[in-house]
Amino acid sequence: MMSRDELLALAEQLKNWGRWGPDDQRGTTNLITAEAVLRGVRSVQRGKVFSLAIELNRDGPQITGAAGRFNPLHYMMRTGGDAASGEMVARYYGGQEVETRSLDDVVVLPMQAGTQWDSLAHIGHRDVLYNGVPIHTVSSFGARYNGIEHQRRGIASRGVLIDVARARGVEALEPGTAIGPEELDRELARTGVRIEPGDIVLVRTGWLAKKRREGWGDYAGGPAPGLALACLPWLKAHDVAAVASDTWALEVRPGEVEGVQVPFHLVAITYMGLSLGEIWDLEELAEDAAADGQYTGFLVAPPLPVTGAVGSPVNPLFFK
Repeated sequence: MMSRDELLALAEQLKNWGRWGPDDQRGTTNLITAEAVLRGVRSVQRGKVFSLAIELNRDGPQITGAAGRFNPLHYMMRTGGDAASGEMVARYYGGQEVETRSLDDVVVLPMQAGTQWDSLAHIGHRDVLYNGVPIHTVSSFGARYNGIEHQRRGIASRGVLIDVARARGVEALEPGTAIGPEELDRELARTGVRIEPGDIVLVRTGWLAKKRREGWGDYAGGPAPGLALACLPWLKAHDVAAVASDTWALEVRPGEVEGVQVPFHLVAITYMGLSLGEIWDLEELAEDAAADGQYTGFLVAPPLPVTGAVGSPVNPLFFK
């Protein structure tokens, strides 16, 4: 366990405030340079594409109501039944036969109900957000600063898969299992990959697949395996642009600092400006990587540019 004072000292040590200017609202995604993008593009060998998203539907993982979140609600506004009954022509087309029938729908969902990115306005430390922005600037109108729209040009760079579950020879890590930087280094050495500035790191624990098979239960809010606080200096030393995993919080739960909620998030988002991705489905990609030995690819994962949002659903695509 780490003390609260040690955590705050770590935050000061890793702080990136001002690194990309006093008005920066993108944080570590600034590390995704043209060189990083081209490195990702060059890693594509077969033209094979993997989606790393879970489907958005009522059968998703948000069944415990953690943080007030719920599964997406999908409703139809115009249906085939409306067309068959004649009501579509009568009401939508003003009684005129126009040959075409259009169907339409709407989705209501929390922005972090499924596979998603956190924005840099998602976590604050007491009264401040990333780059020293006052937390009161996030109001009922949304985030005035650090909203997800500032990542709208896309989060696209070389992706690096680190399959910790497979390295340990287990189906899934147990909840509460902390993954340290030494383990990340060992798996990278085994796969022959070196982390470069601007890379996006993907950490597989197997937890999502296990809970999806057995029943979601408290997946979205309960104990889980994840990254240890000791990984934060490792992520900064390697100039990682973003990190994502197949758990709901990415960091190990329960946390490593008594009395501090999601301490990894606190340091990563508020002080480092590090983009975090959660609830990513890494299973198909991991199976393919184990078969062909290629653990890198071009990862394209743009968020929805919702102005002032503190998170966003995403359908990450990994090209090999």
